[in-house]
Amino acid sequence: MKYIVEEVNMIQEAMIQSFDGTKLFFKKNLPVSTKAVIVIVHGLCEHLGRYDYLTERLNNSDISVYRFDHRGHGKSEGKRVFYNDFNEIVDDVNCVVDLAIKENPGLPIFVLGHSMGGYAVALFGTKYPNKVTGLITSGALTRYNNKMAGDLPIDKPADTYFPNELGNGVCSNPDIVEAYVNDPLVEKQISVGLMNSMYNGVQWLKKNAEKFTDSVLILHGCCDGLVSEKDSREFFSDIASKDKSLKIYANLFHEILNEPCRDEIIDEIICWLNHRI
Repeated sequence: MKYIVEEVNMIQEAMIQSFDGTKLFFKKNLPVSTKAVIVIVHGLCEHLGRYDYLTERLNNSDISVYRFDHRGHGKSEGKRVFYNDFNEIVDDVNCVVDLAIKENPGLPIFVLGHSMGGYAVALFGTKYPNKVTGLITSGALTRYNNKMAGDLPIDKPADTYFPNELGNGVCSNPDIVEAYVNDPLVEKQISVGLMNSMYNGVQWLKKNAEKFTDSVLILHGCCDGLVSEKDSREFFSDIASKDKSLKIYANLFHEILNEPCRDEIIDEIICWLNHRI
């Protein structure tokens, strides 16, 4: 494991084995004093490095951050942008959560996921209820009201790929869009296998909504052109959590944590976390 000591935080990087032996690129950012731990789960085609600013803000509030690249994404192993089954993504999340729990006995553990990462967090909360202190979703695909890839499932071989055309919808800030498009670690193609596994995962979420009982904060941009805010509204209504909050931000695009008002949103996240620590 690689160790880098900075003025405030310690950064640790490693390849860790998931449930089936697939090696996932993993990173920890640890403040000097830690009162809680949060696992960040990134979205489709991106990577953990796009959450550096959020990680810095959380560390400054004495919250340790665990991050990993999804299989087939970033620096992780696995067939590129591909899943055979929706259980793979949720059990990868569970692997990192297990590590966070093991390494931080007695500390509150949270999980935050954006977009496909939010979908993964919704699956995690449904499959492994009450394993952590709380969950946060941002622009999570939980119902597929916006058919960005057309009708699902797609009737083509699972290893068929189509171009990643998500860039223009990620954020209202053109600099963020340009950085996304030019980022060498942002995947340029998406597999049919991944999209069909997400379709199956969403159907499973719908059928098992009553099993989701965790404390949860659900966030979404009103002008999200990739994942409809209706997904979050319906998910909020269907789940059985007693401690659940929903906020739809006016005028914001898909990546609310990269929008110009991101500090305000991060402040709200930290406030929510502090009330449950």
